[in-house]
Amino acid sequence: MTIRVDAHHHLWDTGRREHAWMDGPWADPLRGRFDEAALAALAGPHGIGASVVVQSLADEAETGELLAVAAGSGLVRGVVGWVDLTAPDVADALAGLREGPGGERLLGVRHLVQDEADPEWLLRPDVRHGLAAVGRAGLVYDLLVRPAQLPAAVRVVRELPGVAFVLDHLAKPDIAGRADPGSGAWARGLAGLAAAPNVAAKLSGLVTEADPRAWTPADLAPYAYRALELFGPDRLMFGSDWPVCTLAASYGEVVAAADELLAALSGAERAEVLAGTATRWYGLTS
Repeated sequence: MTIRVDAHHHLWDTGRREHAWMDGPWADPLRGRFDEAALAALAGPHGIGASVVVQSLADEAETGELLAVAAGSGLVRGVVGWVDLTAPDVADALAGLREGPGGERLLGVRHLVQDEADPEWLLRPDVRHGLAAVGRAGLVYDLLVRPAQLPAAVRVVRELPGVAFVLDHLAKPDIAGRADPGSGAWARGLAGLAAAPNVAAKLSGLVTEADPRAWTPADLAPYAYRALELFGPDRLMFGSDWPVCTLAASYGEVVAAADELLAALSGAERAEVLAGTATRWYGLTS
């Protein structure tokens, strides 16, 4: 079995650190400890031999802990962490993380832009300064945005061509509401990002944008196929979004859905989405 890469998952223990975004009973299934051992038990049977863990908190301490996990892991090959992009010392913060345990596994940075009230947050001068610092450090920036924030995202990726961006969860299309995958704000924004050669995207997080109780791969297909059309297999990568995905699907169901959505591709094209793109874009090493 060809080794696959899970390019987007999380690790946390809500007993040790509060996750303020888990703000109601809806998040009860996500409370508890979700660690590397639990991930490995789920991912291994599906041939997933490498992964990228992504921050879930605006906290450098969490990033340091994730780097320490990656330092001793055979599975977690990289970390997309967090630093305050609005701070004047972004470069120093990144350097500090790289000097700690597992610092060489810091491959990218992310901020929960989806939670920012200002739809043009990415265009703020201090944020743009921080994004440029991420690029100068040779790191990827993961874009976590909603459709209303896509116009700002399109502008910033065009204006910062030296920064490599990865779009998380295809910008969260309203699959449950049957948003038109060919027109409208989401479709226009996705096309705008795909037109920039410094942007790749993750086939991830779609099950939780669909009806969590009744989704099928057919519900996800129009959005996945639109992303494939726009980005191509060489700029699209698979991510489980575990454990968030468990609100709607098991790890195995997410993998099975991806396999079904990619079934019409050639073997080489599937290999790109399932491993090659993430390996190249993040610079994964053994």
